[in-house]
Amino acid sequence: MLEITSSRHNPLIDPQLAIWSWEIPIYLFLGGAVAGMMVLGGVALLRAARGDDGRSFFSMHTPLLGFVLMNVGMLALLLDLAHRMQVWRIYTSFQPTSPMSWGSWVLILVYGVLLASALVRLPETWPWLADRVPAVRRGSQALVDSPAALRALALANIGLGVGLGIYTGILLDTLVARPLWNSAILGPLFLFSGLSAGAAMVHLLAVLMLGRPASTGLVGGALASLLQPVAAVRPERQQADALIRADILFLAIELLLIGLLVVNLHTSSASHAAAAGLIMSGAYALPFWGGVVGLGIVLPIAWQALELAHKLPHTVVPALLVMAGGYTLRWVMVGAGQASEILPVLSLAP
Repeated sequence: MLEITSSRHNPLIDPQLAIWSWEIPIYLFLGGAVAGMMVLGGVALLRAARGDDGRSFFSMHTPLLGFVLMNVGMLALLLDLAHRMQVWRIYTSFQPTSPMSWGSWVLILVYGVLLASALVRLPETWPWLADRVPAVRRGSQALVDSPAALRALALANIGLGVGLGIYTGILLDTLVARPLWNSAILGPLFLFSGLSAGAAMVHLLAVLMLGRPASTGLVGGALASLLQPVAAVRPERQQADALIRADILFLAIELLLIGLLVVNLHTSSASHAAAAGLIMSGAYALPFWGGVVGLGIVLPIAWQALELAHKLPHTVVPALLVMAGGYTLRWVMVGAGQASEILPVLSLAP
């Protein structure tokens, strides 16, 4: 009753709660993508610790891109806050029962691990920095020469990546007043969606950076590389194929989890079933089934399978579709979740 009488004329609540706008889907998407990139980077560092070359695209560029994307996501989150200058107060304590407190501290650790991971091959990626700051070169060499340090850094990437990916879903899951979010499947769903988006990010940047003709400049070279097959600009076909196979696996698991989410909602309370209707046949059905499932999962799986079978040339189109689908999933879940509500309980008393 208090919400109806005191907030009736609030444009963010009437006719439905809509406090979160575009900032939160961007934050959730970029956080999930960085989580996926950290897991991939951790796997590459584990291989380096076992004595492999370790000069793969993952360990050289992924942490740098992840650091940048994490800052963009945090900027979007900051823009959403009502009291931006008080954000530091969340770090004055740790609340074990608060998912937001856990997430805030995990993000601090993520920044540190990303910077340490970038240090592994930073002298080769940015030689000008290593020449001007000798400590960077010494730190990088110390990591490369220590398999134990590489393993620890790899496990930190994987552990924090999984934690960050699941957290983006748990953040919504704990808001039990919105039935669409109140499902334990949301955490794993966002994790595997982040893994697929992370693989797509790695694939896309590999083409933009490694396939850029030096004579055309950054913008012209990037556009040129987007218009030609990946095989023509990326000679490491085995590495590219491994990345595509991983992406297909992530997308398949994501599709399975979406199916489980729909079943879980329909077999729970009437409020959950009504919330499922928003994405099954309601206002969010078209972007969900068309944008997320069709263009963001099913089409990339089929496209990349044809690439692996050499029926189609390797391009970045599936990667772009995966990223668009990953963002659309967050946009749909945030918007439809706020539109969902707990239905009133009808009394059976006479």
